Amino acid sequence: MEKEYKILLTEDDENLGMLLREYLEAKGLKTDLLPDGEEGYKAFMANKYDICILDVMMPKKDGFSLAKDIRMVNTEVPIIFLTAKSLKEDIFQGFKIGADDYLTKPFSMEELLFRIEAILRRTKGGNTAQEFYQLGKYKFDTQKQQLIEGENTIKLTTKESELLKLLCTNANKVLERNFALKTIWVDDNYFNARSMDVYITKLRKHLKDEPSVEIINVHGKGYKLVM
Repeated sequence: MEKEYKILLTEDDENLGMLLREYLEAKGLKTDLLPDGEEGYKAFMANKYDICILDVMMPKKDGFSLAKDIRMVNTEVPIIFLTAKSLKEDIFQGFKIGADDYLTKPFSMEELLFRIEAILRRTKGGNTAQEFYQLGKYKFDTQKQQLIEGENTIKLTTKESELLKLLCTNANKVLERNFALKTIWVDDNYFNARSMDVYITKLRKHLKDEPSVEIINVHGKGYKLVM
């Protein structure tokens, strides 16, 4: 990331908290880790953060209470809740308090990073993700959603562009089906899975004239953009 963003992370599970902090800092996100809501609130009042990631179930002050306190002094800072709870009432409560996003444990750290980047792009207007990718003779413009080859331009749909961008950010690695489905379609049900297969086919057609680039199936796992 070009700009160094600062994150407030509250998580009472010490092992998970340290893993998340190490991962986020490796991705260029300065991260302060606090073990409970009270410490989290003190840190928030003493520092300026670009985003808050709050565990819901914490000692001393839970994540919902902490978010309410944060919202009393700052209505703008983005908040993501992490929770083992998946009840709709809890999710609605989180959004009513003013959450920007909600992840249910267990989740992949890649998915959390993707959500953080999406929120920062929206709220900061920052270029937190790569704007252009070179796919053989094609240049992929993620902002304009175009594949460009000289004077020729292929206009992609939003879903095609989002899927190709995920493949590019995971180039030469397996893009897991469930991760892609939850990231782009939100739900990994059967109909969305079939829809994603259709979009993969469309992307292959767009790239068929470039032999150095291939989207392959990885049986039982997902897809891989090989280039």
